[in-house]
Amino acid sequence: MFIGHFAVAFAAKRFSPTTSLGTLFAASQLVDLLWPLFLLLGVEHVRVVPGITVVTPLDFYDYPITHSLIGTVVWSILFAGLVFWRGRNVHAAVVVGCVTMSHWILDLIMHRPDLPLFSTTSPKVGLGLWNSLPLTLLLEVGLFVAGVVVYMKSTSADDKIGRWGLLALVVFLVSIYLSNILGPPPPSEDMIAIAGNAMWIIVLWGWWVDRHRHSLK
Repeated sequence: MFIGHFAVAFAAKRFSPTTSLGTLFAASQLVDLLWPLFLLLGVEHVRVVPGITVVTPLDFYDYPITHSLIGTVVWSILFAGLVFWRGRNVHAAVVVGCVTMSHWILDLIMHRPDLPLFSTTSPKVGLGLWNSLPLTLLLEVGLFVAGVVVYMKSTSADDKIGRWGLLALVVFLVSIYLSNILGPPPPSEDMIAIAGNAMWIIVLWGWWVDRHRHSLK
């Protein structure tokens, strides 16, 4: 899942108006932001296996630090703690923690049984929606549209950056999503890690756009 995670971040702005969309983006994708770094360090591993699912050719065979159930719980607590430490806002910290945890829940729906509960050798779970392209698109695009609509109804643009910058961000996210699904498999595992680290640009983009919008709540 890709834009579905961002959908949660967009929608979460309604529940925590003082929290930057950039922070919510980082929360929704935290484990996927850390994962490329761990790939480059050789701590976690992935391989390209075309046909392993209908939607993605990636075999996530070793990523317990970022994507195990217990790992995601720990990252959620740590990120929520960081948000509380910076702003002393319990509500914002809880929302950020829930958004971070939502990543594993959505992955559970999409992934084949490759999400470990604790370690690489522990039981692995996944409902396998990635084995159906129509259902994958229906769920993920539906979530994304709903999330963006909630964000737009919860905020208002202050200027052209807030209006057109948001539109450009939405178009960019959808374009990346479709290119990943409809395009060829990644050429190598190293390219997956390098491209994954570029996702920090989207976090900064969300922060920038949100600074040019104000909450209606």
